[in-house]
Parts: sequence; structure tokens; C-alpha cells
Amino acid sequence: MTMELHTQIKEELKTAMKAHDAVKLRTVRGMLTAFTNELVATGSTPQGMLPDENVLGVIKRLAKQRKESIVQYEAAGRTDLSEPEKEELVVLNSYLPQMMSRDEIRPVVAKKISELGDVDKTKIGILIGSLMKEFNGKAEGGDIKAVVEELLAK
Repeated sequence: MTMELHTQIKEELKTAMKAHDAVKLRTVRGMLTAFTNELVATGSTPQGMLPDENVLGVIKRLAKQRKESIVQYEAAGRTDLSEPEKEELVVLNSYLPQMMSRDEIRPVVAKKISELGDVDKTKIGILIGSLMKEFNGKAEGGDIKAVVEELLAK
């Protein structure tokens, strides 16, 4: 259970302060607050360190919140509010592993469908669930679902 990512992000707080990088500073502070909240929620002390997989889970959750906020702000015509969210999303994404593209997902999905044989619409949830476990956070759920639906439609 490594905790290198949590330590690295704590160090980046100092770097962002010295560089007067307001966007990164704001984002890193938000991440560290979320890490502390996660530690408390899991029954650990707030001074503890989160394992890397938990850190990535928190960062993914924060990135998802930013994406949702951007959609809502832009739908309301509030680009003044969506811009800071976009800037923070860029910083958050820099800590996440690169997500697989739909072209990279397609062969894995095709192989899984051939292993399971005849997959009808009622079993699509089971298929997507097993694929989500197989990809283990390396692919967006929406992309996996779209590729499954595309391949089953053929």
C-alpha cells in the first residue's frame, strides 16, 4: 500500500505557492481537503496518508464534479464560472492515469462478448459490470457502455 501520490501532492502545494500558480494552488488545496475528508470518513486520523488507489478515487470524484459543474454553468451561459472549473479540471486530470480511447477499448469488449457467447439486452448490465472490473479505472464507463452498445448493434 503505497502513499507516494498523497506525499507528492502535499509537496506540490509548496511548489504552487512558490510559483504563485493560483489555479494549481487552489486545486491542490481542494484535493488535500478532500483527502482529509476521506481519511476521516474511513475512520483514520486526519493527519494520516491515503493509499494511492484511494487518492486516485478522490481525484476522479473531484474531476467528475468539475465536469458536471462545467456542463451546468455553460448551459446557464455562465462562462465566468465554468472557466475556473475547466482550469481545475486540467490540473486534476494531470494526476490521473491516461484513459483508454474507444479504439483501445473495442478489442477487449469484442473478446469479452465472444467469451460470453450470445449476449442479449437483458445481460448488458452484467457485461458492462465485468468490463468495468477488467478495465479497473483505465477507461471511462460511458465509453465502455458506448462500445458495448455499438458492438451488440452489429
